[in-house]
Amino acid sequence: MRAMWVACVLLGLSSTIAAAEKLPGSLTVHGQGNIRTAWLSQPTKRYRHGVFGKAVEAGGLTVITHDGVELTLTLPDTAVFEDREPRLVDLNGDGRDEIILVKSTLDKGAALVIAGVQNGQLNILAEGAPFGYAHRWLNPVGTGDFDGDGQIELAYVETPHIGGTLRILRWAGDKLVEVYAQPGFSNHKYGTRELGLSGVLDTNQDGIKDLIVPDAARRTLRMVTFANGVFKDLRTIALPVPLQKLYTQPNALILTLSNGETKNVRFQ
Repeated sequence: MRAMWVACVLLGLSSTIAAAEKLPGSLTVHGQGNIRTAWLSQPTKRYRHGVFGKAVEAGGLTVITHDGVELTLTLPDTAVFEDREPRLVDLNGDGRDEIILVKSTLDKGAALVIAGVQNGQLNILAEGAPFGYAHRWLNPVGTGDFDGDGQIELAYVETPHIGGTLRILRWAGDKLVEVYAQPGFSNHKYGTRELGLSGVLDTNQDGIKDLIVPDAARRTLRMVTFANGVFKDLRTIALPVPLQKLYTQPNALILTLSNGETKNVRFQ
């Protein structure tokens, strides 16, 4: 009887460890709110897209809450998280962090999703519309009030490798609803793990967050706004070679180029 009990305990422990196994090459993030730690878990090859180089994606998301409880969201076999990092953001102002991720299904491709902890469970709270067929991906840009209406929006570039479109969504119930779209952008190089080629910053000090995203060739950095619901290019910076990494600072950008050169851009 004791041997059977030990075997059951070990089996349960093994299942827990497997559920929490971190996706190789992904980032563990830490927060100060209701979610203290989050990581992509349950590595799987069931989607086999390889947008980051290796065709391994995450079958789950694991978090540790502020009171030390570990929770895991396991996707069905028809879906993966095609991402490298959970993004902790309080999107609705309730003092609790949500998690922004890219979820891809085997037949309809990528969609932006919001996950969160509710009633002691880690669940998907809202989803955007998927692309429509497999192996089409998106890369998040960031969040902010991009049009000045007082509501938080979410921005991403859809299909950044094949004619990318900048899309702006708003959280409404269990859906993410598109409010703006503009073609001609890219914020990822296919086969690489680097996601940080775009960002959010108030570049013209009008109190409205602007979006900083490379053009489709990643050779021109575009600073754009949707202030008052109208799209506008605020500034462009021509680059000698494609952008490799972008860092935002208060009133400044640091750009790393594919030739190793670094550029600093300041805003008055």
